[in-house]
Amino acid sequence: MYNYVLTYLFNDKPRTHELEIKAAQLAEHEAALHLLELHLGDAENGLLMPNAKATPEQILEQAERVGLTQIRVVHRNY
Repeated sequence: MYNYVLTYLFNDKPRTHELEIKAAQLAEHEAALHLLELHLGDAENGLLMPNAKATPEQILEQAERVGLTQIRVVHRNY
């Protein structure tokens, strides 16, 4: 398992989130998907989540529309 720390702004407030996944690399748009699920995953309106065929650019645009910006991925070794 690989550990990552995601730093980002949510509605202009700095946040961090630790994530442990099997992937050896985590792209910014993949991190955005995790954060969308974290913040909006149980929202009643499924329209807030990007569709399954969304491109990386579309995922990042959707994240920005709901207030997730400046997403950075830091790989952390323990």
